[in-house]
Amino acid sequence: MATLLRSALRPLRPLGGRRGPAADVPLRGVRHGAGLLYPGHIPTSPLQKALLAAGSAGMSLYNPYRHDMVAVLGETTGHRALKGLRDQMRKDPEGAEILQERPRISLSTLDLDKLRSLPEGSLGQEYLRFLDVNVVISVSWDRALRRNLHSAQELLCHKFQQAWTLCVSQGRPRGCQRHYIPCPRTPLLRVSPDTRAPTRFVDDEELAYVIQRYREVHDMLHTLLGMPTNILGEIVVKWFEAVQTGLPMCILGALFGPIRLSAQSLQVLVSELIPWAVQNGRRAPCVLNLYYERRWEQPLLALREELGITEPPTVHVRGPA
Repeated sequence: MATLLRSALRPLRPLGGRRGPAADVPLRGVRHGAGLLYPGHIPTSPLQKALLAAGSAGMSLYNPYRHDMVAVLGETTGHRALKGLRDQMRKDPEGAEILQERPRISLSTLDLDKLRSLPEGSLGQEYLRFLDVNVVISVSWDRALRRNLHSAQELLCHKFQQAWTLCVSQGRPRGCQRHYIPCPRTPLLRVSPDTRAPTRFVDDEELAYVIQRYREVHDMLHTLLGMPTNILGEIVVKWFEAVQTGLPMCILGALFGPIRLSAQSLQVLVSELIPWAVQNGRRAPCVLNLYYERRWEQPLLALREELGITEPPTVHVRGPA
């Protein structure tokens, strides 16, 4: 059995030293070495994907602010849902154009000065307001990590869990347990399009772009829905995304995220926010079919009306949940 497991989990090239594609470089269907479909691609077997999915699911449930673990979970469990999203984009003129041109949303591709000059209430202005509240601009990942973590122990914890992902992907499951240590449950990093992990474990170049696009427009959904990035706001967005995308990681986050809410927040979530998110998720067309970069000047209220998204319930969602 051990021999069979080692054979199934043949070693892969390590993550260390390999950078993901630049945020302003579209993923394209060209070969990047033996078996590699796009920059940063790590081919994995079904068994390797299962191991990565199980471990990343546990870490994501323990600390939903571990965006790297959420990313691994989405890539290793979302193949069927990603194909459905890709097909929806192909059938829509705006979505098909996005698939063809492969735009990327990042701090390097955004014209912040232009967004600041847009009229009040426009999508661009509201998105910029979201970035001003939630983004550490022009700070590298390592510097941002050290700046925002509360202690050296937390930094060590995150380094160990990054090593766990590398360990499993290289096919050494027996030796990976030493990398599994719990991280604090408090939010550690402010978010931006640049903190979204590059796609690595999706074995289809076009689907890899679809999930990358989904990650990069996630913050746009916070703007569209008027939700903050605290736990309660993230859960509401996850319910909307679960209905819209069918991605298992969204469904998992929507179902298990409320576990860490207070009783008062849970009551508000179940009675008002979840029904609102599900209703709007069903009514709105696929949000991946929106070429947001060409809609910056559109009034946010007009865009919500176009999508059939109603105002969120007038309940307290701001601040810690």
